[in-house]
Amino acid sequence: MPNVKHMKWWGWGEEGVFFNWQNKPAFAPIVRRAVGVDLRPREVDTVDFATARVPESRLPDDLRSELIAILGAEHTVTDDHDRVVHWAGKAVMDIVKTLQNRFERLPDVVVYPADEQQVAAVTRLAVERDLVLIPFGGGTSISRSLQPRPEETRTVVSVDLGRMNKVLEIDETSCIARIQAGTLGPDMEEQLNARGWTLGHFPDSFTHSTVGGWAATRSSGMQSDKYGDIADIIRGMDVVRPGGTVRLRPLPSTSTGPSLREMFIGSEGRLGIITELWVQVHRIAPERQVIAYMFPTWEQGLTGIRQIKEAEIPTTFARISDAGETEFSLATQKAPTSRKSEIAAKGQEALWAFMRKRGWDTQAMCIAYVCFEGAKADVARHRKAVAGIAKSNGAIVLGSGPGALYDQKKFDTPYLRDFLLEQQIIGDVSETAAPWSRLISVHKAAYQAAQSAFDELGVKGWIMSHMSHSYHTGACLYFTFAFPFTDENVDYEYALVKTRIQQAFIDAGGTLSHHHGVGAEHSPWMDQDVSEEGVEVLRGLFRSADPGENFNPGKVIDSPDTQTRVLEQHRQQQG
Repeated sequence: MPNVKHMKWWGWGEEGVFFNWQNKPAFAPIVRRAVGVDLRPREVDTVDFATARVPESRLPDDLRSELIAILGAEHTVTDDHDRVVHWAGKAVMDIVKTLQNRFERLPDVVVYPADEQQVAAVTRLAVERDLVLIPFGGGTSISRSLQPRPEETRTVVSVDLGRMNKVLEIDETSCIARIQAGTLGPDMEEQLNARGWTLGHFPDSFTHSTVGGWAATRSSGMQSDKYGDIADIIRGMDVVRPGGTVRLRPLPSTSTGPSLREMFIGSEGRLGIITELWVQVHRIAPERQVIAYMFPTWEQGLTGIRQIKEAEIPTTFARISDAGETEFSLATQKAPTSRKSEIAAKGQEALWAFMRKRGWDTQAMCIAYVCFEGAKADVARHRKAVAGIAKSNGAIVLGSGPGALYDQKKFDTPYLRDFLLEQQIIGDVSETAAPWSRLISVHKAAYQAAQSAFDELGVKGWIMSHMSHSYHTGACLYFTFAFPFTDENVDYEYALVKTRIQQAFIDAGGTLSHHHGVGAEHSPWMDQDVSEEGVEVLRGLFRSADPGENFNPGKVIDSPDTQTRVLEQHRQQQG
């Protein structure tokens, strides 16, 4: 088998890593209050692959031989386990369907090219033999960008770029690096850090996602305030297509007509396979501090972050949780196990009591984190400026202790989702972006939409949010929602909640997604987001670039497999 890292087949992340609620005394009570479920001790350590009922590969023998001639037998894989790992991403419904053995259409073969030449040979074969190619990076997609169309009858090939995993060169004068698309986040940072550099791009999926995947889905990292979104970071790229390779050089700026670079970023494999990227890199900052602040209300917190952006104070990130997420975050704190942690816990309780005496409603307070990087004197100056703005909006400065804790556990959240599934609770996310003037209304609309869906289902549900990426003109709002589900109706239950929230984003003036991409999951809202004529332009582009629909068809637009379709089918069944 190829020596390529993958996540476990039945959930997020690595085997043996779990969310543990039993050392967090406030966690079970908040879950009971939020969704009405009493937590049970975790029972599932792993899922035996022998329980998976995997449809057979449809790969013809002659096509297998042709692929082996290109890639070698070891890197042309029809093993059931590999095919299941590559059948979908890690959206919550992907995991539900995997655990329920509801595999709709698996890839028939997984290939592992070693270089651009092998990728090119596979793309030419795809057109000659009318195959479907789906590029695969780390498999972290939660917008269903990786599934074949359920009704697909042609041979489906998953093209795993995991062997193309190196930082090839660094131009230290120009601060750019050339990186292969299959390079995982941690491997990339290790190679860059060894020479004193960083990309600075850290999405939630960082541990298991790839540079090429970030480009294909128009990703954004936690530190985008300083380092930019992936569209800002990418300066050039190579994209393999059946007729040849598009090579975009790493130029600082060009006036060469419509941007091909922008066209390929976010294309989700529909225009070709990204094999290499030129990206801008930065020297590792000598000083890094994450400082926490507590604001009396969500509105005051948003105003504070907006004023920080208006003042153009350099921050690496600035984020704030609403009251619900603040309460939830505090409930994930571990019970004190040392004298030092006992003192810290007592100090926190004393602080909350003091705040209540001063008139704070501690059920409305919102925690914010701001990261500063740079020279020590610059960090101190920027901290002072942010503290002034925060205090002018009623905040108190909590210091670096909570900030350090946030920095340590920032990549652990997806494991909580898998834990909730075992407790018969759906936990998922939706995110959007909107101008500053619309953030409050978008936030309110999403809450109302989720509650209306919970009420219609007759369940006790929960929704919370944080502002995760800020810009001069607006910001991203990231929502987490949860509710108890039934095995027999989970498709409808999930579709109702998710579509209500997504439609609320659009109706209130937000976008369908800030950084999770479109895939099949969000495609129903594309005409409302970019206009019907905009979708026609995209349709013409895809039709021209891929007339045979050989490259990941059904993503971004014209998806036959959507949550809105689930709702339509449910209504038809109900008469």
